[in-house]
Amino acid sequence: MYRPGPYIQDDIKALHAIIGERSFGLVAAVIDGTPQFAYAPVVIEDDGSRGTVRFHLARANPLAQLNNVKVRLSVLGPDTYVSPDWYKTEGLVPTWNYIAVEGAGVMRQLDQPALRQLLVDLSADQEERLRPKKPWTIDKVPEQRMGALLAAIVGFSVAFETLEGKFKLSQDKKPEDFDGVVRMLEASDDAGARAVATAMRKTR
Repeated sequence: MYRPGPYIQDDIKALHAIIGERSFGLVAAVIDGTPQFAYAPVVIEDDGSRGTVRFHLARANPLAQLNNVKVRLSVLGPDTYVSPDWYKTEGLVPTWNYIAVEGAGVMRQLDQPALRQLLVDLSADQEERLRPKKPWTIDKVPEQRMGALLAAIVGFSVAFETLEGKFKLSQDKKPEDFDGVVRMLEASDDAGARAVATAMRKTR
């Protein structure tokens, strides 16, 4: 990932926060010389180093056939268009503000108990966000049905060997231009734009 100086973010806690908040990533690997991609909900764990993600793929997915193979994982945070009309400085051009996190590591298959636990953890994390609704739990699925579901997917873990972020949030702009962007994004009806504004304020 190309990361000009002002946008570099290597704070592990900040990167884990983005992965945990989004909980959805792009997995990339090369199979027979061709890049292949898969999309999956993820669980991030702080293992004391760069962290580990767990996810599952449909068994029929080409990437699900891999084991002990190096992969890359990308997670995108909020993003939004930035109009030059929001700057006080004249002569500037449109741009896009965004947050991106990329990591790499070896993808290893989970055994059946670990796969089941992954499903428990995934649903528990997402159901907690729906409070005050009473959380749905995996024990509501009949065992016969659960067996069929588990047979149709493959679980994986990736311990990050590298993990880096790019927080492109107008850090290179003058204070008056930066403030103009924040104000307009905060006034937007778009949730993504407001999320970018919140992230921008955290950089100052």
